[in-house]
Amino acid sequence: MNSPATEKFLGLDHLRTLAIVMVLVYHYRMFAHPEWVDKYVQFGWTGVDLFFVLSGFLISKQLFEQLKHLDKICLKEFYIKRFFRIIPPYALTLILYFSFPLFREREALPSFWKFITFTQNIELDLLHFGTFSHAWSLCIEEQFYLLFPLFLMLFVKFQKLHTIKYFLFSLLSLTILLRIISWQLFIVPNQNTDNTWRIWYMKIYYPTYTRLDGLVTGIGIAYFYEYSSCFKKFINSNGSLLFLSGLVVVGFSFWICSNQTSQSASIIGFTLVSIGFGLIVMSAVSKSCFLYHSKSILSARLASLSFSIYLTHKGIIHLTQMALEKLNIEKDGQVNLLICFINCIIISYFIKHLIENPSSKIKNYILKIKS
Repeated sequence: MNSPATEKFLGLDHLRTLAIVMVLVYHYRMFAHPEWVDKYVQFGWTGVDLFFVLSGFLISKQLFEQLKHLDKICLKEFYIKRFFRIIPPYALTLILYFSFPLFREREALPSFWKFITFTQNIELDLLHFGTFSHAWSLCIEEQFYLLFPLFLMLFVKFQKLHTIKYFLFSLLSLTILLRIISWQLFIVPNQNTDNTWRIWYMKIYYPTYTRLDGLVTGIGIAYFYEYSSCFKKFINSNGSLLFLSGLVVVGFSFWICSNQTSQSASIIGFTLVSIGFGLIVMSAVSKSCFLYHSKSILSARLASLSFSIYLTHKGIIHLTQMALEKLNIEKDGQVNLLICFINCIIISYFIKHLIENPSSKIKNYILKIKS
C-alpha cells in the first residue's frame, strides 16, 4: 500500500539551497581562499544544523502522515526509499575516496567499516583522520532514519503517540545535559592546551548524542503541524512574524557562538541555532510568508543537487585547485573559487543523472511491485 503524497513546500528548497551554500563556502576555508571567506562565513557551519532541522521536519512529517491516513508506518517502504536515496551516491563517494587517493583533500581516512556502518562521527579525530570528515552529519541522519521510525512504532503500539512531545522535550534536555557533562569531563581538563580544539570536535561537535537539537526541533514542528490544527493555523497566519523571529533568534545564536568552542556556544549555542532555523522552517511552510509562494528554478535545481554536492565538494575543490595551480591561476583568488564551485555543481549534476535518477527509478519499480 502506497503512503499518502507529501505536500510540496517550495520555501524549503530555498532553505536547502541556503544550507548547502553555507556549508560549501565554510568548508572552502580549508583550501587556499580569498580573505573575505574567513570574515563573512564564520557561521557557515550552521548550515549543517539547518539540514538537520529540515531532515527532522520532512522525514518525520512523512511518517506522521502515514499514521494519520493509514494508521500504521510502512516500514519497508520507508527504508527502501531512504536506501535508494542515500546509499548509491554515498557508495560512489566512498569508491572515489578509497580507490583514488588523489581525490582525498587530506591524507588519512578513518576505517572503511566506520563509513559503511555510519559510525564515523563517533570519536572522530579531525587531526589524524580529517579526510571526508563531513560525512559525520550523514552518519547522524542515517542513525535517525534507522531508529526514529522504530521509536515511533513503539509509541503507536502502546497508544502513547500524544506523549511524543514530552519525549522530544526530554531528548532535547538530555542532549544539552550531555554537552554540559562532556564539557566538564573532557574540555575543562584540557583548556588552554593545543589539544583543546581536537577534543572539542571529538566530544562535543561530532557525537550523535550531543547534536540532536536540530533533528528534535524538526520532528517537533512536524508533529504539531500534523496533529494540532491550532498550531497549523498559527503558522499559516503568522509566516512573516515567524520569519523575522527566526532571523532574530539566529542572529542572537550567532552572537552566542561567535567563539564556536566556548562554553556558552557548546552548551546552549546549538540549541539556539536550531530553534532559530526551526522558526524559519515554520515560516517557509506558512501560506502567509513570501518563502512559501516564492518559486525559483535556481533554488529548486540547487536543492535537488545539495546531497551530491555535500558528499563530493571537498574532493572536487581539491582536484580543481590542483589543476588550476598548473595553469598558474591563483589558488586564493576569486576566479579559483568560482571555478571550484561551478565544478562542484557540474559534477553533482552528472551524479544526479547517472546515479540518483536511475536509483530512483529502481526504487519506484520495487515499490510498485510491493504495492
